[in-house]
Amino acid sequence: MLTVENLRIYYATPVGHVKAVDGVSFDVREGEVFGIAGESGCGKSTLVHSLILRKRPMVHMGGRALFKGRDLMGLSEEEARRIRYTELSIIPQYAMNALNPTKKIRDIVWDLAREHGYSDREEVERLLRERLAMVKLSPSVAGMYPVELSGGMRQRATMVVSTLLNPDLLIADEITSALDVTTQRVVIELLHHFMEEGIVKSMIFVTHDLAILDKIADRIMVMYAGKVVEIGPTEEIINNPVHPYTRLLLNSLPRMGVQYRKQKLKGIPGYPISLLNPPKGCRFHTRCPRAIEKCPDEEPPLVRVGKDHYAACHLLGGEGQ
Repeated sequence: MLTVENLRIYYATPVGHVKAVDGVSFDVREGEVFGIAGESGCGKSTLVHSLILRKRPMVHMGGRALFKGRDLMGLSEEEARRIRYTELSIIPQYAMNALNPTKKIRDIVWDLAREHGYSDREEVERLLRERLAMVKLSPSVAGMYPVELSGGMRQRATMVVSTLLNPDLLIADEITSALDVTTQRVVIELLHHFMEEGIVKSMIFVTHDLAILDKIADRIMVMYAGKVVEIGPTEEIINNPVHPYTRLLLNSLPRMGVQYRKQKLKGIPGYPISLLNPPKGCRFHTRCPRAIEKCPDEEPPLVRVGKDHYAACHLLGGEGQ
């Protein structure tokens, strides 16, 4: 459904280009949930936003993103607008604040539907009621302003808006980060339901929390400093990570289903590098406890380490992707 090849998305600043996404390649298959994980600032949100809405200072420097055969990087504004919400949609990172506070939910939905060719308001109202029921919201929510809803209700209302027109690919960008554990579980269950009901065909789920991806994703891609460091089936990434960064990231986060007294969390040493002038070798070498002599000078290729499992580390053998 989506094939991204050597994509480079930078930010133009007065002092140079910030290399937020620098040569990233991956694919999203029909019917799967594809997870993207990494620390804040690793480029994961920039990556997914570049697929749906590029705005300055974001600049496309190279590579392509083929979605159903069309390169998203080459679409005009009008072409991008036509597929937004109908074929490709996003639940944004700050979803609880994404809705227009001056409009009622039904008016927000009507504006969106009308922009994409709907002319029967009663039909749109019926669809809205169905979707509100699906996310366990009362029909009365349609007549409310976003400010009248709790955080969890606003989150679910945003999910209704983002999926109203049955997009083929849904991007969920850090949508659980501001939610309590109970609400996180509800949101994940709703996303599963959207997939099961065919409301969306495939999904990209972005988060810093690998424990959440363990519950929802079929495959996971781990990013660090604008690069892919590991990608593979969820079970392999969670239970058999091979890249030093992936291992450290897993050890730094609480695990679901394990009592906190039995968990020993370890922070990742050092600080993320500046993406204005990243090192020419492995971008993780300044923080890596297993760095070797060539790590600062040579960028490691992404090599195959198992079935559908790839990683970029000089310590690994394997075949190129």
